[in-house]
Amino acid sequence: MDDEEEQQKLPDLVKALVHHLLSQNLPPNSPPLNPTSSHFQNSLRYAHRILSSHLTPSVTPDAAAIAESIKRRLATEGRSSEALSFADLYTKFVSKAADVDNKWALLHLFNIISQDRKTAVKSQLDASVFLPNLTISDNNVGPRRIENKGWSDGVVVLAKDPNNRRDIAFREYVKLVKEENDVTEEAMVTDVLYACQGVDGKYVKFDNENNCYVLLDSIRVSRGTTGMVYRLCELGVLFKKVIGYIEQSLGRFQTEDVGTVGQAFCSALQNELSDYYKLLAVLEAHSSNPIPLLSESASSVNYLSLRRLAVWLAEPMVKMKLMADLVEKCRVLRGGAMAGAIHLHARHGDLMVHEFMKRLLQRVCSPLFEMVKRWVLEGELEDIFAEFFIVGQPVKAESLWREGYRLHDAMLPSFISASLAQRILRTGKSINFLRVCCEDRGWAHAATEVAIDTGATARRGGFGYGETDTLESLVDEASKRIDKHLLDVIYERYKFKEHCLAIKRYLLLGQGDFVQYLMDIVGPELSGPANTISSFKVAGLLETAIRASNAQYDDPDILDRLRVKMMPHESGDRGWDVFSLEYDARVPLDTVFTESVMARYLRIFNFLWKLKRVEHALIGAWKTLKPNCITSNSFIRLQSSVKMQLVSALRRCKVLWVKINHFISNFQYYIMFEVLEISWSNFLSEMEVAKDLDDLLAAHEKYMDSIVEKSLLGELSQSLYKSLVVIFDLILRFRSHADILYEGIHMLQARITESSLSSRDQKKTRKQLKDKSLDEGSWVADGKKALTQHAGEFLRKMEQDLDAITKEYTSLQEEFISQLPVQQHVDLKFLFFRLDFNDFYRRVVS
Repeated sequence: MDDEEEQQKLPDLVKALVHHLLSQNLPPNSPPLNPTSSHFQNSLRYAHRILSSHLTPSVTPDAAAIAESIKRRLATEGRSSEALSFADLYTKFVSKAADVDNKWALLHLFNIISQDRKTAVKSQLDASVFLPNLTISDNNVGPRRIENKGWSDGVVVLAKDPNNRRDIAFREYVKLVKEENDVTEEAMVTDVLYACQGVDGKYVKFDNENNCYVLLDSIRVSRGTTGMVYRLCELGVLFKKVIGYIEQSLGRFQTEDVGTVGQAFCSALQNELSDYYKLLAVLEAHSSNPIPLLSESASSVNYLSLRRLAVWLAEPMVKMKLMADLVEKCRVLRGGAMAGAIHLHARHGDLMVHEFMKRLLQRVCSPLFEMVKRWVLEGELEDIFAEFFIVGQPVKAESLWREGYRLHDAMLPSFISASLAQRILRTGKSINFLRVCCEDRGWAHAATEVAIDTGATARRGGFGYGETDTLESLVDEASKRIDKHLLDVIYERYKFKEHCLAIKRYLLLGQGDFVQYLMDIVGPELSGPANTISSFKVAGLLETAIRASNAQYDDPDILDRLRVKMMPHESGDRGWDVFSLEYDARVPLDTVFTESVMARYLRIFNFLWKLKRVEHALIGAWKTLKPNCITSNSFIRLQSSVKMQLVSALRRCKVLWVKINHFISNFQYYIMFEVLEISWSNFLSEMEVAKDLDDLLAAHEKYMDSIVEKSLLGELSQSLYKSLVVIFDLILRFRSHADILYEGIHMLQARITESSLSSRDQKKTRKQLKDKSLDEGSWVADGKKALTQHAGEFLRKMEQDLDAITKEYTSLQEEFISQLPVQQHVDLKFLFFRLDFNDFYRRVVS
């Protein structure tokens, strides 16, 4: 009984709905609608026919989407209030009609009815607004217009199709399709599948000239089918390009160096194509099922039409385009450059493309990351195909760090930053430096600990593409431990600090007692011509200076490295000009103390040696001009005029000596303390915080640059340096004049003393004077009468020479000091303050 009541309930609801709708459209003051009238019965039958229709609507069965479409249409038509009312009614309908299954069908029905009503109003048909005034007849096969008083609107109604005209129309359409196409769709699908595998079909052939698949001209195919076939066959063109690259690369493996990254790329492409082959196999199985006609129900849901094939091949088309593009870009690339080019295509917003590229790159970059691992943990560079971004070349041990390995920027993939690449390079260089130059194996223990701590031994490579954090962690940890071990070996085993201090003490003349004694004993030897000096004799004097000073207590290994070097000389050079010291820096210290660095040390030594020579000359001049020369009793017998000339000459000489000594003393203090000591202190500080050998090299380079720039040896201070050299030469000339004056005074004393001796003593004295290379015709050898005249002439000449030297020195010193304030280096301005602390020279210049 319950089922019968339910079945009876639905027609009653339909009848009530039709009665309600017809009653709303009755004119005012009209009698109530009679349910037994023909008008009501025709409308009721039409409603039943609509509800029992099997025509499937071309909409998605989604109630929310249909409701949103209705609201949007109402809002577009300017009926916002009705859209809001509809939204409210729809919300209530959804909440209260929970037991209604086909809500979307009701909404679609109401929407279609509303659209039919709107269309009927626009075309001004004489029909009812919704269902009224309909005449439905079983014999009708088309729409009829019903005339009725009081009604101005109506609808078009389809009557029952007793002759099955719908099937007739479908058959006519199929016949038309067959007339337009000489080939069935099943055959087209089969040929397209062949083309997707790079094989010519029966009707679809590959055109080599245009590089595309074309249909035979002898067959007739509709324009729509032709376009669909061409679009689908594009996949076959892309496939031929990819498979051609793979086959070409496989052929080159035997004759050319394709490289491990190129092999991995081909392997990754083949792996992706294997999935593509599987898909084509499934599609070929489906293509054997017949395609049903439009009027027939499909006997199998797995049939394959051109449209279905387009859906199936949409994703493979995207992947194949990517692979073809990669093949074209990577055709002339290898190694890291190839990996970097592929990586650029991974930056894609499509998740499917991104995952595809990531999967491809993980296989392609596997050899590259294996090279990184071996280089960082073992220092091994196995790159027979020149694919790695680090390049090695055979060099000498002393050049291993600077020239043995370098970055190859063209092979650096874009997913490895430049800073990370530099750390990778330095880590492997440190291992090779320890192995080759230091003959140390302690790095292996540190590398093993790094591999265990970072998990690099858990699987092959320990990391791969997309694991940049793991790569950076491995490199940072390996770099930190291996660089620390390298510095420990340099400092402790090879005593780098001690050797730097030895160079400072001996080449930079920081060991005062050694330098002073060396200057005293080699001075007479170096005063001769350069081509007459024996380097073996000078080396013996060096050993003597070492044994006579505190240098004898230094490490024998350090003293053994200190040697004499005689530089190339020209005619007219003296021994002072070619003498120098050198320090033998052996492996691995010669990585820091390279030939160019030692050449800079030699240049600094030559400058400091000149400065020391000038200082030594001034000390010697002071010894010859000691005050007791003037108070000698032997000058009492001279005339007062000669005595005054002698006193004047000595005074001029001492005044000039004081000026020169003030300049040299302050300049030497500046060099020794404000240049050498401060630079050394800064170098020690930077040496303590150095984390790797590059930092140590940079600190030493900065130390050298500081000394060179502050010592007037830099390019910007060349004018000052030249002025200073001229001053040094003038000071040495002053020393020679002081010696001449001293010798003249000494001979004058001897001549005066001779006049008071016996004849036998006079002959002895003259013989001593001859030994001093004095001619018999000199003024000393003359009689007592001419002594005063010749002495006066000699002293006047000395006064003139001293005045000329004083004038030239004053001019050179003022010129030198005037250039100091405009120098860029701040320490040179401090030198100006030290030399001109009371603004004396500034007032003179102004």
